[in-house]
Amino acid sequence: MDFEQLVTIAADLHCFSPGMVTAGEKLDQVRVQLSRWVRTGRVIRIHKGWYTLREPYRRVRIDLHVIACTIKAGTYVSLESALEFHGVIPEYVPETTCVTTGRPVTVHTPFGRIRYRHSKDDGFFGYSRHEAGVQHAHIATPEKALLDLLYLTPGSEDAAYLSELRLQNMEQFDLDEMRRMAERFRSPRLVRSALLLGELIGTGEIWV
Repeated sequence: MDFEQLVTIAADLHCFSPGMVTAGEKLDQVRVQLSRWVRTGRVIRIHKGWYTLREPYRRVRIDLHVIACTIKAGTYVSLESALEFHGVIPEYVPETTCVTTGRPVTVHTPFGRIRYRHSKDDGFFGYSRHEAGVQHAHIATPEKALLDLLYLTPGSEDAAYLSELRLQNMEQFDLDEMRRMAERFRSPRLVRSALLLGELIGTGEIWV
């Protein structure tokens, strides 16, 4: 494979592995070539076994949500990252947070930090596919992202904590659906948090 072939295959990809761009060549040879192009600055190493083309060879603008869901299978973007995506919280979120049923891990990439938080199998639902060109990300719904945040945050059943979230654009929330989702977690604490959150949302006490 020469570099022009790689560009033809990978120019529209946010990230790729050697196996995705072999073009009929031996995998070991492709790995060697990619390492060489990383050294010359034409390819960027994102994480172990994952790469992207450097601009101007890459035609897509990097989406860290896509990268996060691609380099670790069985994950979806959630918590503050998904809340920011849906415009529910006003603050800039400095890392991309995902939920996984696997082990928790933090990955540092040239484009930002990705944090994978562990959740039990009962909590792995409530996300949808978002297209980003030829690749995609899975992102939690607003209701599920908020529930994931409450589930993974100790003390979240406290009204003071819920008020500090400074939620906005809450008209998009389906409170009945959020309560049903909370019950699927099989977590009494989360159900209590969801009920209290619903009361606060209904009164407008936690809106920005």
